[in-house]
Amino acid sequence: MTNIDAIKSYHAHIYYDAATRDTAAQVREQVSEHFLVQMGRWRDEPVGPHVRAMYQIAFDVSVFPILVPWLMLNRQGLTILVHPNTDRPRDDHLVHALWMGEVLPIKQDVLRETREDEETIVPNTTPRRASA
Repeated sequence: MTNIDAIKSYHAHIYYDAATRDTAAQVREQVSEHFLVQMGRWRDEPVGPHVRAMYQIAFDVSVFPILVPWLMLNRQGLTILVHPNTDRPRDDHLVHALWMGEVLPIKQDVLRETREDEETIVPNTTPRRASA
């Protein structure tokens, strides 16, 4: 059994295509308004283990109980992958993942089995509202 203290942070990957990019932009803006998170770049082409265009939201463990339920209710039909960040990236994406909407394939061959470096989440948003 793995202790939940192994979770250092989380990522949410918001997937979109040409038809849903505006919707993804609306969700992105709302997240930025409400939550202290680190917004990743728009990735209009698949990158890393992801098979669709997406952007990443990185967030601290303390943000999970408010952001994830908000995403569940406000994802506007978009597919979202939420995963923990531990020292086992492959398991984080393939075993411990939470999907909202369509479950997409993940490119397993690009995921490392273990990770030694710890990612530090530095929020780059300035929420205008304390919570959603």
